[in-house]
Amino acid sequence: MRFLKDIFKTIVTELLILEARLVLKKYKPRVVAVTGSVGKTSTKDAIYAALKDSLYVRKSEKSYNSEIGVPLTILGCPNAWSNPIQWLKNLWEGIELILLPNHYPKWLVLEVGVDRPGDIHRLIKWIPVDVAVFTRFPEIPVHVEFFESPEAVIEEKLKLLEGLKSDGTLIYNADDPILKKHLASETHKKITYGVESGDIRAQGYSIRYEEALPVGIDAVIDGHAIFLKEVLGRQQLYTLLAAFSVVRALLIPSEKALSAFESYVAPPGRMRIIKGINKSVLIDDTYNSSPIAVEEALNVLEETQAKGRKIVLFGDMLELGSHTMEAHKNAGKAIQKVADLLLTVGVRSHATAESAHRAKMKKKSIIEYKRAEEVGRDLREILEEGDVVLIKGSQSIRMEKILGSLMAEPERAKELLVRQEDYWLRR
Repeated sequence: MRFLKDIFKTIVTELLILEARLVLKKYKPRVVAVTGSVGKTSTKDAIYAALKDSLYVRKSEKSYNSEIGVPLTILGCPNAWSNPIQWLKNLWEGIELILLPNHYPKWLVLEVGVDRPGDIHRLIKWIPVDVAVFTRFPEIPVHVEFFESPEAVIEEKLKLLEGLKSDGTLIYNADDPILKKHLASETHKKITYGVESGDIRAQGYSIRYEEALPVGIDAVIDGHAIFLKEVLGRQQLYTLLAAFSVVRALLIPSEKALSAFESYVAPPGRMRIIKGINKSVLIDDTYNSSPIAVEEALNVLEETQAKGRKIVLFGDMLELGSHTMEAHKNAGKAIQKVADLLLTVGVRSHATAESAHRAKMKKKSIIEYKRAEEVGRDLREILEEGDVVLIKGSQSIRMEKILGSLMAEPERAKELLVRQEDYWLRR
């Protein structure tokens, strides 16, 4: 059965790619492609928000950034998961798009990810890129376990440049030393952004509080005051900076982007503020995890004021290969400096718990669990008013399951949390 499913998936993927190529050839939309190892989805969503009132534009849904996700975005079709009927329907809609006249978007904002060697190389062979956006490359990127080294991951993602048109625009994070090293000498038209350097800058970051509880962040971007609601972290500024850079590249008035950002909300699971039970505050960073993302999340927790305790729910970080043990130990040391209570989920995070204890966190302040489903009930009994809880873990650890039982408004789970589709809820 598994063999037949794999064959079906391969055939469908190849047919979707063929249809997507024909659609690009027929309608000739211009393409903004976003890649990096941190912040791709948030950046893609911010770019879309900045462009949607000025251009007829479509974006990748959720994190559709793979060999099959990108064609689905081009065709405007949903992920059918395990439903063969829906996959056939997607293929038929692709045929209609090719054969019949349609009102197709003039711009596509595509998130381009890397799981294995060759992923981007295969995409750029048939996707011409008008604007290439690079977010950030940490020393240990996600998916490194499938590559010979972290440098190999970076090299694969930099291949996006090979798909950038000669008159295209390169946009990248000037605060990232790896990107500066690789892209500073590029001859394409360039726009850089950053907090410390860049053509477009952000300053004045601060956390806004109401009734002593965090509600969002304030900053000044390219001379304009910005408030982002229900989210925390300086890393959020980079998503807006990238969006402003695209706006500048396309010669769109910045006022259009400012108006769009008044209603912009960061994607679920990316440092989102959620009201917790007993008047606690939940910082939802459950979309995925990596060493650099953990470091940034802990920095946010450290600088966030709390009337109560600071608690970390830490789930395993996956796809780190030979870096797994070191990364989990380093996380434990960092958590010990910030948190009053640590709850870990997963076998790899045992190293995190041990490391935190060796770094002088009291044993009674550390609780270990094997699965996310086991945590919620215990934590409900100990959460107090004013506690600030950071929830972080890789996708497969399903840390969002903990959030569902801790929310003050659990009826909003489908609206606020990641992986609420039926496919995920059944797993």
